[in-house]
Amino acid sequence: MTEPVSSTPPAGKVRLVRIDEDRADQRLDNFLFGQLKGAPRSLIYKIIRSGQVRVNGGRAKAETRLEGGDEVRIPPVRLAEPGEKGTPARGLLDAMAASIVFEDARLLAINKPTGVASHGGSGISFGVIETLRALRPKETLELVHRLDRDTSGLMVIAKKRSALLELQALMRESDADDGRGIAKRYLTLLVGRMPDGTMSVDAPLHIGLRQGGERHVQVHAGGKASLSHFRVLERRGGHSYCEVRIETGRTHQIRVHAQHIGHPVAGDDKYGDPEVNKRLREQLGLKRLFLHAASLEFALDSGRVPYALDAPLATELVDALDRLG
Repeated sequence: MTEPVSSTPPAGKVRLVRIDEDRADQRLDNFLFGQLKGAPRSLIYKIIRSGQVRVNGGRAKAETRLEGGDEVRIPPVRLAEPGEKGTPARGLLDAMAASIVFEDARLLAINKPTGVASHGGSGISFGVIETLRALRPKETLELVHRLDRDTSGLMVIAKKRSALLELQALMRESDADDGRGIAKRYLTLLVGRMPDGTMSVDAPLHIGLRQGGERHVQVHAGGKASLSHFRVLERRGGHSYCEVRIETGRTHQIRVHAQHIGHPVAGDDKYGDPEVNKRLREQLGLKRLFLHAASLEFALDSGRVPYALDAPLATELVDALDRLG
């Protein structure tokens, strides 16, 4: 006999969980994160890869989307005891509370500081979502999308399941069609003098793994279609302050496309120019990636309710621009 979805699963035995209709279209890994609170992310992916998790009796991938009525086999795992993991530091809690730039009944938006991961894992106990949940333990909060740890700016968190599903559908539409689902605008400082006007970069991206498991993205013919539009706003100190609009949301997309055209993002330790980064650090005090998610535009309720969300450029980036002259 199957049991309904539960947020407090028992430990020590195999469970068969039936997916309710209102949980349809959720990814298997995201479903398991909710079911196995306290389990390390690495363990979640391990039990999926090893086939210990089954959907309707068969093996499934982390990105498999569940349907209403599906039956998920969840093996016994070691879960953290309440309080074992601790709570986010007061400074992180205060920073996250201060970062909220918009909120209504369905969603909230934050201006994420640089250095804060979207979620915990890989040695990070508390990311954006864990910290927000600690701030608001009685609310249901779900990440709609992610930002790189070193990127600052807008992140949207759903407060209702219906909003999460609609926003995720809009994200998929953006990736599949022509950016029509959600309009994403970033601000960045690119190394060197970009040409005037708008430069569109249509280059497929492939995610690979380096020794030690580090993700590394590169332009590759076998990668996923990726499209970015770079437009120079100002020239500062021989470099280019640009607006970037992306029509797909691939991992490290802007950073790799910028590297591909010979104008890497200033302060990028992974894909950038080490010598230029060192010079900018010494001359401007720029100690971080100069990439900021500035605005998101979309509409919910089948296009009837428009949203235009903005996040001010981080103070340390404004200061770096001012020092460039």
